[in-house]
Amino acid sequence: MSELKNDRFLRALLKQPVDVTPVWMMRQAGRYLPEYRATRAKAGDFMSLCMNPELACEVTLQPLERYPQIDAAILFSDILTVPDAMGQGLYFETGEGPRFKKVINSAADIDALPIPDPEKDLGYVMDAVRTIRRELNGRVPLIGFSGSPWTLATYMVEGGSSKDFRKSKAMLYSDPQAMHALLDKLAQSVTAYLNGQIKAGAQAVQIFDSWGGSLSAAAYQEFSLAYMQKIIDGLIREHDGRTVPVIVFTKGGGLWLESMADCGAQALGLDWTCDIASARSRVGNKVALQGNMDPSVLYAKPEAIRAEVGRILASYGHGTGHVFNLGHGITPEVNPEHAKAFFEAVHELSAPYHQ
Repeated sequence: MSELKNDRFLRALLKQPVDVTPVWMMRQAGRYLPEYRATRAKAGDFMSLCMNPELACEVTLQPLERYPQIDAAILFSDILTVPDAMGQGLYFETGEGPRFKKVINSAADIDALPIPDPEKDLGYVMDAVRTIRRELNGRVPLIGFSGSPWTLATYMVEGGSSKDFRKSKAMLYSDPQAMHALLDKLAQSVTAYLNGQIKAGAQAVQIFDSWGGSLSAAAYQEFSLAYMQKIIDGLIREHDGRTVPVIVFTKGGGLWLESMADCGAQALGLDWTCDIASARSRVGNKVALQGNMDPSVLYAKPEAIRAEVGRILASYGHGTGHVFNLGHGITPEVNPEHAKAFFEAVHELSAPYHQ
């Protein structure tokens, strides 16, 4: 594998010195870019794009071509590839989001679930990772990812997206044994999946716990964080002679940063509701922090975007251990020029904090 030309993202995650604060953006390959929309049209639909390693590589690299400031590429895929490989039958309804043909209703449904083999059952993702690593040629590191067990479980039990997680929470409280069995299978599946991505060339991995923040404090510890910790305990932590850092991102998890900092991850992702200065003082030197600008700031004028980037950098303060990002994914209606103002501002304004 080629030597990394820009490793400031990996260095910041390990709290090593950097020249400027590294930056990438959740959903940086996505619908706000006209070139992404063109490639997706060529693929036919979203899942066909995910399942074509060459086209998945093409869209992964598009934001890097447009914005040379980006310090990491993230694999183009979807968190629901894992339940799909477990036989749930993923499909997308226009305007409805993801749906599953099979829904988990009982302990028997959970017993019947297989644990997918990354190369056999999710080979298209592993091929995409290998293709992207080859095409990146050491330009920036590649981030692999998965959904958290709790987040994946909600889709499998609800049959798709949900506003109130009624069925998942009913199972959690009335049949905790069944929910634990499901989460345990998902933890095993995600561990194998992320290790497969690391072997294929991912240089850091992120666990997206999109719906962990919907839980009570006690339920979060037992049904979300415990399973992310289980995954982290089973991950390959060194590959190609480098540490493979793990980022845990629980949207709405700002109340629980202290216990999240003990889960074994190198970094915690923060959403925009969390003050980064107080987060830094709460976690101390245990972990790096990633985040956390409100994605909606990107609808504002470039000078307002720049001012908010400056405010967050000042809030974090001097020293390493900060990866700049949005507090959630960029939204499709954002003007690509506004994203450019964001990336430029991070590098320009952060240099004094690293002298």
